[in-house]
Amino acid sequence: MRFTPSIFSKLLEPLNRRRFDAIVAAHDGDAYAKRFGSWDHLVALIFAQFGAVASLRGLEAGWNANRQHHYHLGTGPVARSTLADASKRRPVAVFAETFGLLGGLLDRAMRHEGQAMLRLIDSTPVPLGKLCRWAKTNGRIKGLKIHVVYDPTTDRPRILDITDANVNDAQIGRTATIEAGATYVFDRGYCHYGWWRAIAAAQAHFVTRPKTRMQLEETACRQIPAAEGDGFTILQDTEVRFASKGDSKLPMALRRIRLRRRESGDTITLLTNDLQCSAVEIAILYKRRWQIELLFRWIKQHLKIRKFLGNNDNAIRLQIYAAMIAYALLRIAIRLHRIDIPIIRFTDLVSLCLFERRHIAAIERPPPVNPSTPAPQISPKQKAFAFA
Repeated sequence: MRFTPSIFSKLLEPLNRRRFDAIVAAHDGDAYAKRFGSWDHLVALIFAQFGAVASLRGLEAGWNANRQHHYHLGTGPVARSTLADASKRRPVAVFAETFGLLGGLLDRAMRHEGQAMLRLIDSTPVPLGKLCRWAKTNGRIKGLKIHVVYDPTTDRPRILDITDANVNDAQIGRTATIEAGATYVFDRGYCHYGWWRAIAAAQAHFVTRPKTRMQLEETACRQIPAAEGDGFTILQDTEVRFASKGDSKLPMALRRIRLRRRESGDTITLLTNDLQCSAVEIAILYKRRWQIELLFRWIKQHLKIRKFLGNNDNAIRLQIYAAMIAYALLRIAIRLHRIDIPIIRFTDLVSLCLFERRHIAAIERPPPVNPSTPAPQISPKQKAFAFA
């Protein structure tokens, strides 16, 4: 009889063991491990994401209850204390680079040729409870921040970083490699004139919102051939420059675009260094920034990054990276197996059928009947019995 792998095993197939072992060796990830290696650790945390496990005891019980599947996954049973010690000691860089490998696979599986490169930059807070006394606060939350550079065309987080809550967003944004020809869209939190000048020098563009105290001087007024957009109206399109004494030395041409939302009537001001696209196109680019907010909402609703399996900094960072690895595996599976159902429904079915041996492309359909056992045939001459 032909062997059929489980749903969990099919989801883990994009993880190349040889490349993963090379990452572990580069960071000495198994320095303190005798039997519970980095692969066992990663698979256990991914299982916790897919299985909606909320505690170490639940992870130990649920994982060890499926020992018949451990051999094909290349793992073994896990003990709660062993998992806690590994989460406290294992280098975060092992999981971070593994997510980078999956990001490359996701990019190749979802590439759309001929489309402009758009990069959305934003961060989302991860509040931590009172048990994490080591967590730092930024005045609003106490915990960590997830910083993401997101490609909405391929639905891929290209850069993922985890910092303390008090780290400035612009400080992380400046570490991203600037791609020539790309357009970076971000909000007011990424206001850094030196970084903006570096983006312009790299033949790239940015679209953002200026701060209220930013002093700008109009230099020219541009015509608006088409003022109506998708849910907004362009009010003004002007070329500006920095007017304050220190910033006026920055040689960078800018445009200020004012628009009004038709539903709410709110007025929004945009700032960009793109002098070629129309004002409507610039406004549409900034409107697409909402896609990264949807990404953050989906991650927080369907991945387990609200309750953590440990209360130390290293364990929490490992769990966040494991959650993002699980997200990438779901996206890759949907593309490779051409699954038509929404990712929310697919995620629910994965958690219910994690260790079932069936084809992942037919996860929403019941398993086929064994052809060696034909269904009984009812003769038309047989009498029918009706029971009262």
